[in-house]
Amino acid sequence: MARQLMWFRSDLRTLDNSALAAAARRGPVIAVFLRSVAQWSSHDHGANKIDFWQRGVEALRDELAGLNIALLHRDIDTFDAAPRALIELAREHDIAALHFNREYPLNEWRRDAAVCDAFQRAEIAVHAHTDAVAFAPGELMTGQGDYYKVFTPFAKAWHRQVDAGRLTLRKSPTPQARLPIDSDPLPALPRLDDAPVVDASSWPAGQDAAADRLERFLRYRARHYRQQRDFPAIRGTSELSPYLALGMISHRQCLQAVMSENDGHLADGDAGLTTWVNELVWREFYQHIAFGFPEVCRHRPFQQATEKLAWRDDEAGFSAWCEGRTGYPIVDAAMRQLVRTGWMHNRLRMATAMFLSKHLLIDWRRGEAFFMRHLIDGEFASNNGGWQWAASTGTDAAPYFRIFNPTTQSQRFDPEGEFLAEFVPELSALPVKARHAPPHDRLEKLAYPPPIVDHKAARQRALDAFKALKS
Repeated sequence: MARQLMWFRSDLRTLDNSALAAAARRGPVIAVFLRSVAQWSSHDHGANKIDFWQRGVEALRDELAGLNIALLHRDIDTFDAAPRALIELAREHDIAALHFNREYPLNEWRRDAAVCDAFQRAEIAVHAHTDAVAFAPGELMTGQGDYYKVFTPFAKAWHRQVDAGRLTLRKSPTPQARLPIDSDPLPALPRLDDAPVVDASSWPAGQDAAADRLERFLRYRARHYRQQRDFPAIRGTSELSPYLALGMISHRQCLQAVMSENDGHLADGDAGLTTWVNELVWREFYQHIAFGFPEVCRHRPFQQATEKLAWRDDEAGFSAWCEGRTGYPIVDAAMRQLVRTGWMHNRLRMATAMFLSKHLLIDWRRGEAFFMRHLIDGEFASNNGGWQWAASTGTDAAPYFRIFNPTTQSQRFDPEGEFLAEFVPELSALPVKARHAPPHDRLEKLAYPPPIVDHKAARQRALDAFKALKS
């Protein structure tokens, strides 16, 4: 049987991996990972995610060793170097075919197209597989043959058309006969501008760690997900986003686990489980948006009319937002959580994004990049989609007149001030109700800043800016 080359990227698992399963059916497999730190950095992937990526590859190497599959490693600066690196490996190891799972943002898609072209010219077979989504972009379309621009009809079509074949787990490889090829050592990461802040024990990498998180979520929290997911002081979410972002677990594994707990259903049944399924469908929707509307991959707003929005140049305000000293406790607590832990609660991602883009009227793209540089689960499509939603420039965008009141958000979703006390400890001595909007006469003693902007005035300024677009 002819040798197959498996190219791993954001699919760091041996279980339920479409490309790996196909490669293993056709012959003995050799695996490769191309590390392109310079390219990742240009995409704003920060030290937290790149460190997690590195640890994920190390875990993958151990899993592959149990299957007698060698994992080769090459460092390349940019995606442009991928075709040559892979062709050289294919010729060196007498490879009959290359396998990989598709990725949908524009630069990744162009990279893969260039690789396919190079392999075809070299007369070596290449097979691209659909794995990260149930429906490849272009399979779910509106009645007019267009890509969906709104989530709800997309989700309805997804649930209506998804079938067992799309959710069936791919066969895991069995150990193959050992080839006379050893895995490459994975060199240490080059020095990055910002050192990793995430404790590896908080986010252990690999498919076993991902499976363990899924099991614990389903056992203890999933049925309460709908009621608890918006409260940052409660551990109510799945905490699987980093593992989904780098493919240490698949959407099929998650959905199959839900069906096991929910009598075979995805769209109805337990409200907590179905609400979480909806979040997985949102992830897929944003992948379709990234492919179908590539302008969002070029730093452009989805809503073209907002291209001329008059964003403010406010370096002091942006610095205050980044450093968690806006004078709005829930915003500051969330930003400090991000910088300290490399992760932020989803409700607070919306609140902080809306504060930057509406209260401060600072270009959402600056916040999008800041999130990507710090998040361990930074993923272009979801991060871009969330930011554009908050800024009222994207799909399903929050109406421009919907502007979260940070104090109200704090009172509603952290009623006991527990989250505030953890991440803004200077307020922990205040009575619970006072933590959400500390009295101005106590701020100096607390060493906490006053609000950098008045909510009512900031709201009106944002409304005026969006209204100006119409004229």
